[in-house]
Amino acid sequence: MRRLVGTETEYGIAPEGKDARDLVAETIALLEQVSPPYVAAWDYSAEDPQRDFRGFRASGLARDPEDEKIERQSTRPAGTVLDRCLPNGGRLYNDHGHPEYSTPECRSLFDLVAHDAAGERILLECAARRTQDGHGVALYKNNTDYHGFSYGCHENYLVSREVPAEDLISGLIPFLVTRQIFAGAGKVCVEGDRKHDQIFQLSQRADFVNTLASVDTLSQRPLINTRDEPHADARRYRRFHNIIGDANMSRYATALKVGTMSLVLGCLEAGWRPQLAVREPVAALKEVSRDQSLEWRVPLAGGGSATAVEIQRHYLEAARAALTDLAEDEEWVLVEWEKTLTLLEDDPLSLADRLDWAIKRKMLREFAEAGGQPLTQEWLRSFDLEYHNIAPDRGLFFAAAAPVAQDLVSEEAVARATRQPPPDTRAQLRGLVVERYPDTVRSLSWGWVRLGVEGTERILDLRALVDGALTELNEKAEASRDLGAMLALFGGVAVEGKT
Repeated sequence: MRRLVGTETEYGIAPEGKDARDLVAETIALLEQVSPPYVAAWDYSAEDPQRDFRGFRASGLARDPEDEKIERQSTRPAGTVLDRCLPNGGRLYNDHGHPEYSTPECRSLFDLVAHDAAGERILLECAARRTQDGHGVALYKNNTDYHGFSYGCHENYLVSREVPAEDLISGLIPFLVTRQIFAGAGKVCVEGDRKHDQIFQLSQRADFVNTLASVDTLSQRPLINTRDEPHADARRYRRFHNIIGDANMSRYATALKVGTMSLVLGCLEAGWRPQLAVREPVAALKEVSRDQSLEWRVPLAGGGSATAVEIQRHYLEAARAALTDLAEDEEWVLVEWEKTLTLLEDDPLSLADRLDWAIKRKMLREFAEAGGQPLTQEWLRSFDLEYHNIAPDRGLFFAAAAPVAQDLVSEEAVARATRQPPPDTRAQLRGLVVERYPDTVRSLSWGWVRLGVEGTERILDLRALVDGALTELNEKAEASRDLGAMLALFGGVAVEGKT
């Protein structure tokens, strides 16, 4: 693709015999099972969650009182965090009572899909070791615990800062309101509404979005997150941090979700702007998700309406017209985007072999027609949860999905991604240091690595290494005989200073 992308996925966790008060401690105990080598020295100094890309700094972040209550009741002190920076360039850590996996920066869409799936494999290995120690635990790649709490699957895209903030927001709103027709993971019930406890909707996250734009992620969740942490040259780039997407079990859905977003951002960078706007976008997001007719009609600003498929076609045609010199994975996205929209228009449930919401809805219909199980609220929610169980011998997704949902990347590629970074991004350099020289690392982040070498601090500054593929540099670093030879490759990028 034409940009760096990555995902951050929070997983639901269900330790045997434990309750909400134990989740932070149990999550940390799970993550302690990850195999070395790793580095446990994440540098938070580059992170400012209150900095807004609209040009100001928010006075504070909204917090859900129930989240704070659970933290206070936890068996470990509030704010306890465990970090594991991995040789594959990714990061594994706890976000309060959830294990979270961040992929390394990827330039290939198919690398991104493999590394997203690698997070499942790494966590399954941790769970297996924890179970051997007598502490059984189930893990779920979903977005709700059905008790009013939501946890995210965030997407990150490096975007040119030349796109004005207001154009980025207005340009993405119609796309994100409607992207759920192929990217939604499906959900039984409307959160907090007992009158609609058996409604099937497209999105797991839509219920929790309640404002248009802000830096918040934990409460008052926005449709457009405006946090400004580029982890690159801030004069040239911003990172678009999308927080409203669902966690997909289907690798096909993951690829379509991320690939279409990258192309839309490319259109905005090329100067294209959508010729439509959604009336009351937050309400429209929920209405599309809950539309039982599957017609997905969206009210437009200025009057009239359009279907979600029509809005998506507006973006698809823009990508065809505005973007040139497409990479192979971008061509794949255009073809599959068109194919998916045609099927969604003609027969949405024909996509029950590849889109999560359609797979889940078809399974529910088959259960209902079989008549062997009363579809109570408790049973429906249990079914929904087990669809997202990441254990292949337990998860209902694995029992129902056709090969097209998973065969986009091979199991060999996923296994490789658990150990090795993408070969063409700066993640390879960071992962190489973690694998070979973990004892020299004093701290690291996405943008730099601080090393202590013979009484001298060496700072490997990676912030400029985001333009184009780094395959040749990475190969030289891989072939270097020692840390000194590796650092010598970077010239002025590695900065020396006395410690």
